[in-house]
Amino acid sequence: MTRPKTQSDEQVLEAALRLIHEHGPEALTFERLAKACGLAGATLVQRFGNKARLKQRTLLHAWDGLDDKTSTLAAAVPKTPAGAIELLVALSQGYGGIESYAEGLLVLREDLRDPLLRARGAAWKTALCNALAACFAATPGPPDIGPLMASHWQGSLLWWSFNPTIEVAAYVEDSLNRFVAAITRQRPENHDGSRAAG
Repeated sequence: MTRPKTQSDEQVLEAALRLIHEHGPEALTFERLAKACGLAGATLVQRFGNKARLKQRTLLHAWDGLDDKTSTLAAAVPKTPAGAIELLVALSQGYGGIESYAEGLLVLREDLRDPLLRARGAAWKTALCNALAACFAATPGPPDIGPLMASHWQGSLLWWSFNPTIEVAAYVEDSLNRFVAAITRQRPENHDGSRAAG
């Protein structure tokens, strides 16, 4: 099957993002991208200028996707602590297994090196924390619950990565349930819906 002669920037950037996630940020070259998307290297240079600009555009495209996913999930989940957990568990499912998570840390390194990409991360953090806080509007808890819960979520991902014996979303859900129970001073529920003793 032949590839189409013309592809949108978004299609090319998706191919570039796959290369980064599969082989690391240094694997993103015009030559490899040309093979991956079927466009000539010269065409890609015309569109993106140089390798640094191509990498930045690719990672900005990734941030666009994460922003869209986060806002869609935030609008769909119930505005309850359980909804906050649901939001973060759904975001965790994008990490895949340990190899994918480890490659994602290499991508994060690239984000941290670039001021424009760091700014996108800061904006996403604000949006995510606001969405989490909205889920606690009717529940007693600390006033900075959004950043606290987001930090706990990120920490749970890191702790999971050192011993990834269960699926990441299951690990995160259990950790977040215990976190919410602690900060709202509620006993976690048993599997049958009753409150745990103690």
